[in-house]
Amino acid sequence: MTQTATKDNLHPRNPHRGRYDFAQLIKSSPELAKFVAKNQYGNESIDFVDPAAVKALNRALLLHYYDIKDWDVPPQYLCPPIPGRADYVHYLADLLAESNGGNIPCGNKVHVLDIGVGANCIYPLIGHRSYGWHFVGTDVDEVALKNARRILDANQLGDEAIELRLQESPSSIFEGVTYNDEYFDLTLCNPPFHASLAEARQGSQRKWKNLGKEDDKHKNPVLNFGGQSLELCYEGGEEAFVKRMIEESVSGGNHCLWFTTLISKSATLPHVYRALKYAGATVNRTIEMSQGQKKSRILAWTFMDKGQQREWWGR
Repeated sequence: MTQTATKDNLHPRNPHRGRYDFAQLIKSSPELAKFVAKNQYGNESIDFVDPAAVKALNRALLLHYYDIKDWDVPPQYLCPPIPGRADYVHYLADLLAESNGGNIPCGNKVHVLDIGVGANCIYPLIGHRSYGWHFVGTDVDEVALKNARRILDANQLGDEAIELRLQESPSSIFEGVTYNDEYFDLTLCNPPFHASLAEARQGSQRKWKNLGKEDDKHKNPVLNFGGQSLELCYEGGEEAFVKRMIEESVSGGNHCLWFTTLISKSATLPHVYRALKYAGATVNRTIEMSQGQKKSRILAWTFMDKGQQREWWGR
C-alpha cells in the first residue's frame, strides 16, 4: 500500500506546511535575522547553501515550534531539514493509529527506537514534543551522543523522556543496544545512503550544479547540511544497511510492532522488498514523502498479522 503526501507535499499535521514566517521565527530566535533577505522573487528567505544560515533556521524552528533551546551540532555533523524530519514522525503516528482504533497513541508508554540518533537528536526531540513518546536513541559515534546529551540536558529531558545508548559494534543495528525484555512500538532510522565518501562528494557537486553554484571554488563543496562519514556512508550503501536491518529485525519480531526506515533511492526498493519476503515479514508499507524537489519514502514492516497488531495495545 502506498500513501502520498498531499497539499504542500507535507503531512497535514506538519506545522511547517506553509511558507516560513520569518517575522515570528526571528521574534523567537533573533540571531536568525542576519541571515534573512529578499530573494529574486521578492520573498524573505535564507541562503540554503550557507551552513550557518541553515543551522540558524533550524534553531529558530526548534525553539518556535517545539520549545527546544540551545540546539546546535558540532562542525561538519549532520544538520537535518526540520520539515522533512517532522513528516516522518507524523506518518509514523498515523501508522500506529491504524491498529489502535484510529487513535494516535500518545504519552511515554509509547516506546520508539531511533537507530542513528546523531548529534542533532532531531527525531526524539520532535516526536517527544509532538506526541509525548519515549525514545531510545542509539549511535556508534560517542561525540554525536555527547552532543545529543548536551541538548537534552539543556532542555531538562532525562532518560524518562529520551534515553541515549552507544552502539559499540558499527556493523550491528539492533544487536547490542536493545534488551531481551524490551518492547518497542516503533523503530525509525535515516540510514547512511552513500557507499563511500567519494559518492557523497559527487552527490554534493550535483546539488551545487543544480543550484547554479558550481564554479572553481566549489569543486569540493561543503554540504549545507554537513555530515560525518558514519552518518553519510556505509559499505554497500543504503541497500546493504537496510538489508542488515531487516535481517536483524527477525529475531525481534515479537518485540516490535513496526520496524521503519527512510529509503532515499527508489532503486533500493525492489532489493529490500525481496529481503523482506525472505525474512518473513507479514506486512510491508511504502509511504511516499516529498519536500520541495527532494523525494523520499518510508519503508515499514511488521511480523504481526492484523489480529496481533490490534492485541498489541492491550498487552
